[in-house]
Amino acid sequence: MTAQILIGLRQYGAWGTAGGRTDEKMGIQKRLVGSYVIVITLTVLILEIFLIFSVRYYYLHNVERTLWNQAELSASFFQQYFTGEDLEKQSDRLLKGFAHNSDAQVQIILPTGRLLQDSTGLPDNNIMVGHTDVQEAIQGTPSTWKGKISSTQEDILAVSFPLQTNGNTVGVVRFVTSLTETLNTVHRITVILVGVGLLVIGIVTVLGFVLSWTITRSIRDLKRAADRMSEGDFSIKLRKRYQDELGSLADTLNMMAERILKSEHLKNDFISSVSHELRTPLTSIKGWVITLKSNGVEDKPLLLEGLEIIDSESDRLTHMVDELLDFSKMDNGRIVMHFAPVHLPELLDHICRQLAPRAERQGISLEIEMDNNIPVIQADENRMKQVFINIMDNSLKFTTPSGRILVHAHTSPGQIVITITDTGSGIAERDLEYVLQKFYKANQYASGSGLGLSISDQIIRLHHGELRITSEVGKGTTVSIYLPTK
Repeated sequence: MTAQILIGLRQYGAWGTAGGRTDEKMGIQKRLVGSYVIVITLTVLILEIFLIFSVRYYYLHNVERTLWNQAELSASFFQQYFTGEDLEKQSDRLLKGFAHNSDAQVQIILPTGRLLQDSTGLPDNNIMVGHTDVQEAIQGTPSTWKGKISSTQEDILAVSFPLQTNGNTVGVVRFVTSLTETLNTVHRITVILVGVGLLVIGIVTVLGFVLSWTITRSIRDLKRAADRMSEGDFSIKLRKRYQDELGSLADTLNMMAERILKSEHLKNDFISSVSHELRTPLTSIKGWVITLKSNGVEDKPLLLEGLEIIDSESDRLTHMVDELLDFSKMDNGRIVMHFAPVHLPELLDHICRQLAPRAERQGISLEIEMDNNIPVIQADENRMKQVFINIMDNSLKFTTPSGRILVHAHTSPGQIVITITDTGSGIAERDLEYVLQKFYKANQYASGSGLGLSISDQIIRLHHGELRITSEVGKGTTVSIYLPTK
């Protein structure tokens, strides 16, 4: 697992290093700021276009509506008070009345298109039929016109209304105004809006750099940490800057580094411990082989003692190799369970009788208590035997003479509970959460590989059960195994 993590981190580190050269040209911060600026620029541009067109429409429409209302009011006034009057004779009075409340240029035009009166004093007899608004008004339809005066190129707006008597058009009243001031006002507002838009883009750019820096700073920390981890340095501690996803990632990397360091430490301790455990029986076997070769043939008692020790030490080696093989199979998911009907009281009684001589030699009381109604379950008998022997072996190792080991089995709804309780030295609270981990040994100088409890826990899990350990230093340890009855 450690090797896989290292390979993954090296791959990430290689990518990060290669990406570092690209990062100089197009880093994450630049991409973030660029994205912010593009989005805000487009938003501001769309908003500016909308506002500019809205302002232009608002001002021009207001001018047009004002002229339209004045022209409509004038045409209504003529129809109400001058119906039947001669337009040419009344044109002076009409012009004064029409122009009295308006700043616009007022023109009165005959149906022939000849200019009759003009409030600006332009000469009459000008022909106005060239203007589309005048043509439509002569035909009885009010109309507007925007354009430029050909001589001055000044923008103007004109509104023409028909003057009617008994449904007949007898003339046209035309209001004309310059749009220069209006367009200048629209231009000034446009400049202000553009300036505000540029200011917004500038502020967003600065804020984008600041905000992206707060993000990329954490990312750079993570990248540097990953680079160091890819080189095998897991002592680095990442600073958690913010309570967000990057902060959670920093916590995860710190936790991963801590666990890898712990795993490396456990692995080294395991290698050292196993090397010592293997060397001890091998040294004993080698020493007795040399002794027997030199003196064993003539001294039969010595020969028998040597063969017995060699046999015992060979069993120790076999047990350790079996543990390593079991661990390898479980770690790779290749262990196979052979389920068959098992009566746990018989199995536990057999194991207790098997370990009774050892307990007696150590001066330890080994007792067993069973309920009468424990049912037969489906289990792998050899694997279950391995679990119970492993746990009882630990109890015998750490229980002093005159101590007591109690094996108890009873049923509870839907499960069988087996407890193995000893009065041994106990396990410190700080070690309890780790005792089921592979390679872990609370006492690194104690014999064993540190795999027994981890393998036992895996076997119980494969039986869909649970293994729990409670302990108190100086008072003893209780291992509880819960197995389903179905």
